[in-house]
Amino acid sequence: MRFATRLIHNGHAIDKTTGALGTPIVLTSTFAKLDMNADQEFDYARSGNPTRKALEETIAQLEGGAKGYAFASGMAAIGSTLGIFSSGDHIVTAEDIYGGSYRIMNNFYKRWGLGVSAVDSTDLDAIKEAIKPSTKALFLETPSNPLLKITDLKGAIAIAKESGLITIVDNTFLTPYLQRPIALGADIVVHSATKFLGGHSDVVLGLAVTQNEELGRKIYAVQNSFGAIASPSDCFLTIRGIKTLKARLDAEQASAAKLADWLKTRSEVTDVYYPALREHKGREIHEKQADGFGAVLSFKTKNKQKAIDFLGAVKYAAAAVSLGGVETIVSYPAQMSHAAMPQKERERLGITDSLIRISVGLEDIDDLIADFEEALR
Repeated sequence: MRFATRLIHNGHAIDKTTGALGTPIVLTSTFAKLDMNADQEFDYARSGNPTRKALEETIAQLEGGAKGYAFASGMAAIGSTLGIFSSGDHIVTAEDIYGGSYRIMNNFYKRWGLGVSAVDSTDLDAIKEAIKPSTKALFLETPSNPLLKITDLKGAIAIAKESGLITIVDNTFLTPYLQRPIALGADIVVHSATKFLGGHSDVVLGLAVTQNEELGRKIYAVQNSFGAIASPSDCFLTIRGIKTLKARLDAEQASAAKLADWLKTRSEVTDVYYPALREHKGREIHEKQADGFGAVLSFKTKNKQKAIDFLGAVKYAAAAVSLGGVETIVSYPAQMSHAAMPQKERERLGITDSLIRISVGLEDIDDLIADFEEALR
């Protein structure tokens, strides 16, 4: 099956008990033991739930992995994945990553003895130089949040494999429709399914997919111990959202490309960051490892006040955190997604007070451009 068909016919399209075309929402905290002398798949909802299982199996087959796991949020998925490591272990991470990932690595796991080194992951030599005898993993995000930097996944993964490292890739921006890191050699893929996979700004949920069963058992042990699980209702909403993933992203990234081209013509804008732009550093690498450019872009205004004025003036876009919904969302990384990052570090990375990130939704692109033009003025 091609990808669009797999989104619908994912093994859970029809409920085998009732024939329902929607995955049943199983709302229970515990399951009766039907035979005291036999093993039973479900016993307590923290350990497993039929609705959650349907979502976990769906994301595993879409990513081409062995096992999938659903968590209460994207950060629960990332935090639980990092939970497979031990005190004294060290990980190398891209320096331009989601602020929540930066926060949990540097403000939480470091307290428990996990070493973290952030490098410019677009420079493969920088990755090599950061690896120590205690290094256990490489954590990547491409395109990165919020500057859309591109990491050569094949090259970085090859370096990790040479040193026996686990490679973890945050695939939130592109989803398995546009990029499949496991096929490129990655060991674990994580998602904030709150974003494009859910797609409607009505669910908070995270996912992790492992390349093999052994890693799957390790993540399941953390999931079952911590209990940061996704609810059956949120799993249902995410399954529903996944069915329209291709249709939404096709339209959204087409609009994103037009918006990026238009922003380049504006005198109020100094820089535009979007992988489809010919001048975007890393475009050639991106085209080799992904099937599209996604629906997220960023731009900088001439100064902070112009950015603040723009965010307060837009009408057809919500000034808010998050991304990936059917509505266009404009966010202010310095005060939102990357507020936990020290100002000097943000500015060093280019996440300035004039940077605005856009998640393009399903509005008519001409209406969006007219609205943005008025807001910039």
